[in-house]
Amino acid sequence: MARQTALHQRTGAPRRRPPAGRSRRRGGGRLLRDGSARGPLRFLMSYVSPLGWTVLGLTIVCAAAFAFVRWHELLVMAVTGAVMLAAAVTMSLGNTGFSAALSVPSRHLTVGDVVPVDVAITNPGRTPTVHARGDLSLGSMHEGFSIPALAPKQEKHTSVEFATISRAVLPVGPLRIRKGDPFGLIRHEKTLASRINVFIHPKITRLKTLNAGVQRDLEGQPSGDIVDDDLDFYGLREYQPGDDMRNVHWLSTAKSGGLMIRQYEATRKTTTALGIGVNPNDYINAEEFELAVSIHASIGVQCTLQGRRMRVLVGDDATDPARSMEFLDECSGILPDEEENPNLAVPALTHCPDASLYCFTVGSMKSPEVIKRMVLPLPKSATCLVLVADLGAQRAIQRFEDFTMATIGELDDLPLVMGALA
Repeated sequence: MARQTALHQRTGAPRRRPPAGRSRRRGGGRLLRDGSARGPLRFLMSYVSPLGWTVLGLTIVCAAAFAFVRWHELLVMAVTGAVMLAAAVTMSLGNTGFSAALSVPSRHLTVGDVVPVDVAITNPGRTPTVHARGDLSLGSMHEGFSIPALAPKQEKHTSVEFATISRAVLPVGPLRIRKGDPFGLIRHEKTLASRINVFIHPKITRLKTLNAGVQRDLEGQPSGDIVDDDLDFYGLREYQPGDDMRNVHWLSTAKSGGLMIRQYEATRKTTTALGIGVNPNDYINAEEFELAVSIHASIGVQCTLQGRRMRVLVGDDATDPARSMEFLDECSGILPDEEENPNLAVPALTHCPDASLYCFTVGSMKSPEVIKRMVLPLPKSATCLVLVADLGAQRAIQRFEDFTMATIGELDDLPLVMGALA
C-alpha cells in the first residue's frame, strides 16, 4: 500500500478515496467522542459552582447511605439536595444571547464628578431572551442591575452612575451577564462588553504666567516683563540717570528733543524639567501625596498653556507631553513607589541635562538638608525650584544659594507662592 501511494504521488494520478460510508462513520465516531464526551463535561465544569458540586456530592452520599442505614433524615437531605439542583438547572435555562456596548460622556474627568455609564444591551438573535443579571465592574467595585427579557432585535439602555472619589485610571467594565439560581449552585456567566479606561484627573489651580527661566535666549518666548536689554523690542521711555547710553534711540531723541531709551520684552527659554517625588515615605499620609500631585499637575498645565517645552519626570520614567489633556492623563496614573531614587536630580540630569528650570515637588518628610544635597549636581546657570507639599502648614518661601524652596499647605497657596516667585 505504501508503494502504491508513492507511485500515485509521483505520477500525479488521483488517489482512491475511501468509501463515503466509512468516512461518515469515522467522522461520526470522532464527533461522538469529542462532542458527546467533552460537551457535557465542559458544561458541568463551566456552569456548576463549587457549592453546586458540594450539594451534588452530599446528595449522592446521603442517598447511598440511606440505602444501607435507612435513616429518614438522610433521605430528606438527599431529596432536598435533588430538588435544589433540579430547580437550579431549570432557572439557569434560557437564551442569554445578548450583545452589549459601554459608553461614557467623557473619558477625562476630575475628582468629584458624577459620571453616568450608558449600557446598551441588544438581542441580536431571532428568539427572545430571558431575564438575566448584569454585573458591571467599576475599578474594584461591582454594580449589579437587572436585564429584562428582550424580543428579537430589541435594545435596552441602562444607566449606571458613579462618583469619582479619587484620582485614578479607572477601568470601567467588562460587563458580565449572569444567569443562575439564587442558591448559587449553577451559574451561567459570559463577558459581553470589553473594558474602557476613564482618566480621573487631580484637582488643579490656575496659575499666572511662569517666568522662571533664562533671559535673553534666542529660543525663548516673550514673558510680559519689560526690561532694558533683550532681543524683543517693546517701546521707548524717557532717559533716567544710570541708563546705558547704548540703548538711546537717537531718531526719537531728535524728534522729541529729549533722550529716549529703548525698552524690550524679556524672553525666556522654555525648557522645563518637572519632577515629583513618589516615595510614600516622604509623605505623612495619602492626602499629602495627592496635594503634591495637584501641585505638580497645576504647574505642568500652565507650562503646556504657555507652550513651554517640558520634560516630565516620575520615578525613572520621562515623557514629553505637548497638550494639557495628555499631561493630566499621565497625572491620573501617578502611583507611590518605594523603589524610587531618593535623589530626584539624578533622573532629571539623565533625561534633561540642559533645562533652564528644574521644578521638583516633594513631601514634607524630605528634610531641607536632603534637598540641599539633592540639588547640588544641577547646573548653576539653571533655576531650581523645590515645592514642598506640607498639608495644613503655613505657606512660606525660603531662598538658598542654589535653589528656592516653597512650602505649600493647601492647593490655593500655589498661585500666591508662584506669583511671589515671579
